[in-house]
Amino acid sequence: MTDASNPLLQPSALPYGLPDYRLIRPEHYLPAFRAAFAEQLREISRITMVRSMPTFENTIEALERSGEMLDRIAHAFYTVSSADATPEIQAVDEELAPLMAAHDDAITLDGALYWRVAQVHDQLDALDLDAEQRYLVERRFREMTHAGAALDDEAKARLTDLNQQLSTLSTTFERNLLNDTNDLAVVFDEASELDGLSSGEVSAAARAAADRGLEGRYLVSLPLFTGHPYLAQLRNRESRRRIMTASLSRASRDNGNDNRPVLREMVRLRAERAALLGYDSHAAYVTADETAKTPEAVERMLRELAAPSARNARAEREALQEIVDATEPEAFAVEAHDWAFYTERVRTARYDIDTAALRPWFEAERVLQDGVFFAATRLYGVTFTERPDLPSYHPGARVFEVFNEDGSPVGLYVLDLYTRDAKRGGAWMNAIVSQSRLRGTAPVVVNNLNVAQPAEGEPTLLTLDEVTTLFHEFGHALHGLFAIVTFPHFAGTNVFRDFVEFPSQVNEMWILWPEVLDNYARHHETGQPLDPAVVERLRATETFDQGHATSEYLAAAWLDQAWHRIGTDAEVPDVAVFEAAALADIGLDGPVVPTRYSSAYFAHVFSGGYSAGYYSYIWSEVLDADTVEWFRENGGLTRGNGDRFRSRLLGVGGSMDPLEAYRDFRGRDAEIGPLLKRRGLEG
Repeated sequence: MTDASNPLLQPSALPYGLPDYRLIRPEHYLPAFRAAFAEQLREISRITMVRSMPTFENTIEALERSGEMLDRIAHAFYTVSSADATPEIQAVDEELAPLMAAHDDAITLDGALYWRVAQVHDQLDALDLDAEQRYLVERRFREMTHAGAALDDEAKARLTDLNQQLSTLSTTFERNLLNDTNDLAVVFDEASELDGLSSGEVSAAARAAADRGLEGRYLVSLPLFTGHPYLAQLRNRESRRRIMTASLSRASRDNGNDNRPVLREMVRLRAERAALLGYDSHAAYVTADETAKTPEAVERMLRELAAPSARNARAEREALQEIVDATEPEAFAVEAHDWAFYTERVRTARYDIDTAALRPWFEAERVLQDGVFFAATRLYGVTFTERPDLPSYHPGARVFEVFNEDGSPVGLYVLDLYTRDAKRGGAWMNAIVSQSRLRGTAPVVVNNLNVAQPAEGEPTLLTLDEVTTLFHEFGHALHGLFAIVTFPHFAGTNVFRDFVEFPSQVNEMWILWPEVLDNYARHHETGQPLDPAVVERLRATETFDQGHATSEYLAAAWLDQAWHRIGTDAEVPDVAVFEAAALADIGLDGPVVPTRYSSAYFAHVFSGGYSAGYYSYIWSEVLDADTVEWFRENGGLTRGNGDRFRSRLLGVGGSMDPLEAYRDFRGRDAEIGPLLKRRGLEG
C-alpha cells in the first residue's frame, strides 16, 4: 500500500479535520500507525540530538509538536474500535495494542529525552514562562518520572515488557466482554414474557432478534452494568431472573470468553509494575498522581459513606419486602432481580410516581434539541447546526457544528445514540480531534450511548436514566469543546482521572431545572408538558433509593481498590471468593444489592482507564454537589454563571491544577455536606 493510497497518512480535507471515514478501510490502520510511529521517533530523535542546552522551546515545546500524525490516526481508530468494533477492527486492535504500548514507552522512558526535560525543570524558576508553559514543564517531568523514566536500563526493559503484556490483556478483556455480552443477550419466545414493557421497547426487542435472524422472537441485549433498565418494568418474575442471571454471568462461564484468568494476570502484572516503580501497590501508584494522592484517602471516603449507605439500603429492602408480602399471592423473599420492579411500586405508593410512565415525555430528539442543547445555549450561548453532509464512522452517528453566540465556530459534536452488537457497552465521550493553538486544531468530540432502537417509524422514548446519561455525557462533550489551550497535552478532558467526572456530573443538574424540563419534557403525541404536580413529586424522590444506588456504586469502587491494593506475592485462585471477602470487609456484601460491576465485566478498570480509579465518580461528586449549590445560590441558568464556569473550569482543560481551578471558580475548597444531603446520608 502506497502512502498516496492511505487516506490516514494525510490530514483530512473535511472541516475541523474530521476523518473522512468514507475512504478509510480497516486495512489502512496498521500501515498508518507504523508510519506514524516512525515519524514521531524521528521527531524525538531530532530533539535529543540537539547540541545546544535544553530550553523550553527546543525540548518541551518540540515534544508537544511531535506525534501530530499519530494523534490524528489514533483518535480516528479508537473512536471506531469502541463504537463499531467489527471483527476486522478487533483484529487490528489486538495487533496494535502491544505496538502502541511499546511506542509510548520508547518515548516516555527515553533517557536522553528525560534528561533534557529534567534540565528544563531544574531551571524552571529562572525561565520566563507563562502559567500554562510552566505547568506543562512540571507535568511532563512529573509524568515521565512517575512512568519510570529514571529507572536503569534493565528495569526499563522489564517495564516495557509489562506494559505491552498489560495492553494486550486489556484488549483481550474488552473483546471477551463484548463477545460474551452479545452471546448472553436474552431471547424470549413470546411477547407475553415482556409484559410491562412499552410497545416501543417490545418492537426494539423484536428488531434486535430479527437482526440476528430470529424472526418472531424477542432479544434483550445487556448493558454494561449489573442488571438492566427493563427490570423495573417486567411483570414476569422469571423474565427478570433470566436477565439478571445472564448479566451476572458475563465473561465468567469457563468458555473462550472467560475474563477471570485475564483479570487475575492483569492484577499480578500491575502489582509487579508498581513495585518496579517503587510503590506498594498499583492503587498507590495510580493515586500518587491524582488529586486523592493515596489509597488511604480513598479508603477513608469510601468507608465513611459505606456504613450509612448499607443502612439505608437495608431499610429500603424492608419496604420492598412489605410490598411483596402485601400484594403477591405467594410470598417470597426479595432478590436482586426484584429490586427495581418493587422499588417502582414503593415509589408509586409514596410519591405517586411511575418513572416508566414518564417515557412518552422523553422523546429522544426533543430531549436532545430542547433539553440538552437548549440548556447549553441558555448557559453558554452556543448553538448547534446538524451537518448531514459530513460523514461519520457509522450511519447512525450524527454530526453537529457548534457555534459561539457571536457566530464564531467552536467545533463539531457527534452523537451515536443507539446500541448495536459491534459497540461496547455503556456510555462515553471521546475526542476525534483535540483542540490546540500550537497545532491550529479545533475540537471534534463524540458521545456514545446504548439506547435500544425501535422499529422504523416509531419514536425513541427514553427512560429517566437514559435522559440522565445523555446530559451526563454531554457534560464531558462540553469540557472537550470548551477547553482552549495551547498545548495538546492539556486538551479537552485531559485532566486528573478523579476530576474528569466533575463537569459531566454538574451538567446533570439541568435535567429537572424548571425552564429546561418544561422545554423538553413534552408528550410526544400531544405536546403537553409534564403535570407540575408530577414534577414536584419527581423532585421529591431525588434521595429515594439512594441507599441501593450508593451501595452498589461503593461496592464496585471498593472492589476496584481491593484488586489493586494487593502486592506481588498475593495469590487469588478464585475470583468469586476474593470478591466476597472484599465486599464483606466494607460491609457491602448483601446479595440483594450486588456490586454495580462484578470483576469479570468491570470494563472501567480492566479495559478502560479507571484502574484503581473508579472511586473518581464519588470523589468528583463532592465538587459537583458543591457546584450545584453555587449555581442555585447565584441564580441558576444564567449566561453570567455559564461564562464563569466555562472560563474558569471547562475552558482551562488540563492546563492548571484542577483543585486550583475549582478554588478560582468557587472561591474556596469544596465541602462534602451537599453530597451527603443529595444522597440522603446525613445523620
